[in-house]
Amino acid sequence: MSSTPDTVPHTNARLGLAGVVAAASQLIRAAAQPDLVQLVLRVALAVPFWRSGILKWQGFLQLNETAVDLFSQEFMLHLPGGPYPFPAPAVVAFLAGCGEIVLPALLVLGLATRFAGLGLLVMTAVVQLTVPDGWPIHITWAAMALAVMRHGQGRLSLDHLATRVAGLPLRPS
Repeated sequence: MSSTPDTVPHTNARLGLAGVVAAASQLIRAAAQPDLVQLVLRVALAVPFWRSGILKWQGFLQLNETAVDLFSQEFMLHLPGGPYPFPAPAVVAFLAGCGEIVLPALLVLGLATRFAGLGLLVMTAVVQLTVPDGWPIHITWAAMALAVMRHGQGRLSLDHLATRVAGLPLRPS
């Protein structure tokens, strides 16, 4: 095998770079384990909804006046021919407040995970209809909800624990 002195260092440098890239890729894969990714995804989706939900309550099952006023006077549904006011704003505010507390809690716990993801996807659609200019953040929420719905809860969840305790066969999440 004959090579000129000019090509040997270039080949070694290329192999060295490939080795560094391969090692970095392996570290990234090791850090981004699917169960950890699913947990972080669930928490990341839960946080903005939880924070919004907490602001709507002043006591157990008692909405504050601001929440009802927002749905009565400020928030509108931006549909064709609209915008239109929310129907039954007190009921919608109550349901939104409940959803913003219950669904994120379920996500963080990993309980009824896919259903919680679906619920937050529906809420995201309603938020988008209410605040159409917020689409850059809403599309990230929708993407996270869809990923949760598709990939499930992972092993770091109560869903996984309940499946194991019940002796049910584990399905790929």
